[in-house]
Amino acid sequence: MYHEQYIVMWSLLVLTLIVFAKGIYERYKVWQVGQPEKRWQSEHTSWKRFLSNSFGHLRLLRDKYPGIMHWLIFWGFVVFAIGTLSVMLEEDFKIPIYRGSYYLVLSFLLDIFGAGAIVGLLMALWRRYVIRPPRLDSNPDDGVALLLILGIIVTGFILEGLRISFTKDPWAGWTPVGFMLAKSFSQMAETAQRNLHQVIWWIHLLLTFGFIAYIPHSKLFHIITGSLNQYLAKDKAAQALVPLNLEDENIEQFGIADIQQFTWKQLMDGDACIRCGRCQDNCPAHLTQKPLSPKKFTQDLKNHLYERVEKFRQTNEEIGGLALVPEVIEEDVVWSCTTCRSCEEQCPVFVEHVPKIVDLRRNLVMMESNFPSEAQLAFRGMENNGNPWNIGWKSRADWAQELSVPLLVEDSEVEYLYWPGCSGAFDNRNKKVAIAVVKLLQKAGVSFGILGTEEKCCGDSARRLGNEYLFQNLAQENIETMNGYGVRKIITSCPHCYNTIKNEYPHFGGNYQVYHHSEFLAQLLKEGRLKPQKKLDLQCTYHDSCYLGRYNDIYTEPRAILDTITGLAVLEMERNREKGFCCGAGGGRMWLEEHIGKRINLERTEQALTTGANTIVTACPFCLTMLEDGTKMKNVNETIKTKDLAELLWESLN
Repeated sequence: MYHEQYIVMWSLLVLTLIVFAKGIYERYKVWQVGQPEKRWQSEHTSWKRFLSNSFGHLRLLRDKYPGIMHWLIFWGFVVFAIGTLSVMLEEDFKIPIYRGSYYLVLSFLLDIFGAGAIVGLLMALWRRYVIRPPRLDSNPDDGVALLLILGIIVTGFILEGLRISFTKDPWAGWTPVGFMLAKSFSQMAETAQRNLHQVIWWIHLLLTFGFIAYIPHSKLFHIITGSLNQYLAKDKAAQALVPLNLEDENIEQFGIADIQQFTWKQLMDGDACIRCGRCQDNCPAHLTQKPLSPKKFTQDLKNHLYERVEKFRQTNEEIGGLALVPEVIEEDVVWSCTTCRSCEEQCPVFVEHVPKIVDLRRNLVMMESNFPSEAQLAFRGMENNGNPWNIGWKSRADWAQELSVPLLVEDSEVEYLYWPGCSGAFDNRNKKVAIAVVKLLQKAGVSFGILGTEEKCCGDSARRLGNEYLFQNLAQENIETMNGYGVRKIITSCPHCYNTIKNEYPHFGGNYQVYHHSEFLAQLLKEGRLKPQKKLDLQCTYHDSCYLGRYNDIYTEPRAILDTITGLAVLEMERNREKGFCCGAGGGRMWLEEHIGKRINLERTEQALTTGANTIVTACPFCLTMLEDGTKMKNVNETIKTKDLAELLWESLN
């Protein structure tokens, strides 16, 4: 009888593994519809990122309830898997491992973590079907997955209780859950206990094998793809976008028009996504009633991919054939994104949303000339005058006329190039910031100069709006100018310029040591080259710029500057640092109108006002403009001031 059971068990296991492997292979073949991409050999692959997020749940635990819930389920299942493997090695392969102290410790851990997993599963069921947060959309697969895991663990405990009861296990104290269950079976006859054990054993086995076979065909597939995505991900995928090869005359398509034009890794993102909705809960566009939901965007692409692959199998029809925009993704979805990276920062499996959206924009702009009319004005300004305001390029250095700042054309032996950016050169409000930065640098004795009329827009807005051709032209002209002067170190006041010059210009031969003025001024304060003297009796709240914070992890330095100013009371907004809320100007949206929903800058301004602060502080010209506009819309601009860090620091010195 035992021999027959053994044969049946191993036959079922082989069948299970065949179904599992076939499912994996089918998913892999779907990803191969996409374009090649060298992720396995990439510098971005990371065991540390994989281990800290798969096993440490680093990102999942940022959101406490679902984080703890998933941690309990995950580790319960890991320990159960170790226990199952140990039993198989001992009983089926006769390897003496599951005995002695290892047996006792593992038995104890199995019970503790198994009980924890049940708690986690009940939390998950309660959350999904009772609390039902808006970001979750339930389908039958979710319930099946949870109940299947619950069934495996519960039947495992019942088996343990029965075994302890009819074997009178002297070490039962090491298995507290099994020991308690054993008491409930103590009144049954031993024969009945053994027969029930046999039945439950088969149920447990079938549930376990069913679980394994079900993985590639269900949401459970994220067990594999989620971890794989964590390993293969770029930590900040949007930080440096992949350049288009504009020199190859054989390339007929720029950007993404059809699903198969994404890379295999971008297509795998859809299978890694677990629909948890964290991206959606932190998306400023979604939270202000725009049509963009990063979760829905990812799932829409995934569903379209599988629909097209299935149709190809049935009819041999071309997998592409449908324009992604607008037939799968609405145009307003594509243009609503501020590229703030909040979705990517919160995603526990590191789905890369922003590059896909920019790729769709690239197709719309460069192939179809289909983009918001306001963008045309910005494009024309950058092309004709080197700035999106389209103000004559000859006036670019006028802001510095009274400051005695050397031009590199006159003196290129300075240590630093100060890059005020288009805002510092042309926007009246942000000229004051550039002037404050210059005065601070001069007071600290820093050797620096400016390019003046030779400086052009860094190209960030052009690139994020999808005009890669314009971006590359601007980048190459700036790089040629700076390299001609031997520039090595740059200080900039705009986080968009900072990110572009530091992280994207190296792709085109521009390699520089780049500082944002917040980190440079913080260093000057630390060295004692700047010493605040004047007390400023202000209650302020600091707004984290997306391109300074989430893109480049500069959170500490701006706050360090505020901490050095006597009299300042810093009140943090609820959404700060990694969870900071976008001002609405990123992704080129500085130049576009908001026609749908609530204005993002108004939402952020209201968040700032709830702190009770009388001064809103930032370190980005776009954020400064948007937040100042927000205070005007709320009619509080007379009492609530909006300032840059550099302006406050200069006030404290004089």
